[in-house]
Amino acid sequence: MSKRTQKSKSKIILLALILLVPGFLYIAVNRLGSNHYVSLPVFGEKKLSGEMKRNWGREYPDTIFHTLSTLTFTNFDGHAVTFPASDTTINIVHLCYSKDGSFSKLMMENVQGLSERFQENPLINFFSISVDPSENQERLTAFLKPFKGLQRGHWKVVFGASSDIFSYAKEQLLIDAMVDPADSTRFLISNQLVLVDSKRRIRGFYDVSQKGEVDRLEDETKLLVVEEIRNRPAKIAQK
Repeated sequence: MSKRTQKSKSKIILLALILLVPGFLYIAVNRLGSNHYVSLPVFGEKKLSGEMKRNWGREYPDTIFHTLSTLTFTNFDGHAVTFPASDTTINIVHLCYSKDGSFSKLMMENVQGLSERFQENPLINFFSISVDPSENQERLTAFLKPFKGLQRGHWKVVFGASSDIFSYAKEQLLIDAMVDPADSTRFLISNQLVLVDSKRRIRGFYDVSQKGEVDRLEDETKLLVVEEIRNRPAKIAQK
């Protein structure tokens, strides 16, 4: 075989590799590769709908997750508000009541710090929900005097639930709330902050009595913001 013939064959092989390798890699990535993102768990009961969904060319079973139903409250400023806030926001929620100057106050102080750190992010709302059926605007306003950040609007302290708040806490938020058996004028409430995504699914529980839990909530809220933005469909500008 002449050197010229051998050289021509080498060029053909090289050209074939240049043309075929990118296509082969594309097929391999689409069939075998996958993107892995850190994602928070979804809490509550889950069940399969019996249908399949498709995402990026892959099929997977459709799962029905535990989601929160909406409640109407009265905010501390007298305006009606709905929880969860909307289908475009992340909600951080906890229980409290104005007659409790110890534990409820601690919960409020933690939420105040979080609301200040996230004050520039319109995706995040905070809800402090009073479980006291006798709660009123005057008493709640007095309770809130030491706290800042409420005027910014994304932190709501609410009362007067449109449905039984104790059942809602246990069955929907999956946290404890009950009348104190030793004193019917007081209430036993959960020491947890609850993280809720824009689809009204619970994504985390955070015990404020444990060191580092509020910091973990802050970090996981940032992670959830990234997840929310990543999962939103791109909008095409209309001319």
